[in-house]
Amino acid sequence: MSDTPILWEETVPGGATWSHVLKRGTALRLTDIEGGANAGALFYNFECPVERYNMADTLKAQHIARLTSGFVLYSDMGRVLCSLTADSVGWHDPVGGCSNAALVEAQYGRATYQDCRNGYHKNALDGFLVELGKWGLGARDLVSNVNFFSRVDVAEDGSMSFHDGNSKAGDHVELRAEMNVLVILNTCQHPLDPGPKYAPKPVHLALRRVQAPGPNDPCRISRPENARGFTLTERYFL
Repeated sequence: MSDTPILWEETVPGGATWSHVLKRGTALRLTDIEGGANAGALFYNFECPVERYNMADTLKAQHIARLTSGFVLYSDMGRVLCSLTADSVGWHDPVGGCSNAALVEAQYGRATYQDCRNGYHKNALDGFLVELGKWGLGARDLVSNVNFFSRVDVAEDGSMSFHDGNSKAGDHVELRAEMNVLVILNTCQHPLDPGPKYAPKPVHLALRRVQAPGPNDPCRISRPENARGFTLTERYFL
């Protein structure tokens, strides 16, 4: 990460939600404090939220089925929202989706706010909708999310399985904003996590200023398509 001073930092508790406009020229580092965390994330162009993260374009343009350093998150306009500039995990899930209330109740049992107060069972879908509502967005704006710190393996028959122990305590991933990006996060458990206990983990966030990507930036040159994506993004800010 950049050696510039930390502008701001905080810890998002397990099962909580968070949102922020990550400005172009800054980077957000997510750290798994205890190991086994999951950070579900959505990304939007803050100036024009109808432009948002596109999972299909992100994967097919870079010929990948996982996310790690050197790759980028594409919008549905072919521009780069964020670049993954550092990663100690090696695999972040772009295909597993998010949990909902029915799934959480079926797996962990019923625990409502009325009965359990702040210990109630939260789910990622409702968390996303709460944070989106703060920015004038809603269910119609939901798209496929990224699950940082989690890994999902896909078999030849298309079946998907959760890879336990993918992220250890202290593991991190860093996102450099290439646009002014509205980031929506939740720290609910991955929807395919087979663990029988409701135990979402906290994630630490730290924000710094960083240098703009140069012509030999690893994310720019990792795929020929990325050079075009960066060109489109930079032209957007001329």
